[in-house]
Amino acid sequence: MVRPPLSDDERLRGELLGALLRSARGPRSMVEVAAAAGISVETLRKIERGRVPTPAFFTVAAIAGAVDLPLADLIAQTVPEEPGKLSA
Repeated sequence: MVRPPLSDDERLRGELLGALLRSARGPRSMVEVAAAAGISVETLRKIERGRVPTPAFFTVAAIAGAVDLPLADLIAQTVPEEPGKLSA
């Protein structure tokens, strides 16, 4: 099965998601947050760097919970109001 290429909006949203989660992590280590979220450090690293632009919902929810970031806030900052324009 071949995945269709990601759109520019999808790539941008992945980068923004990663930056928001990294910012919410603050001074906590990747190891600490990954353990709290129940994911590998490498998965967290890839998401924070935008290398996984479309991570699974439950993975994002677990990370958001581990860094005390409400999903509603995360969604509000990563869903474009208009195609090609993300809020920040």
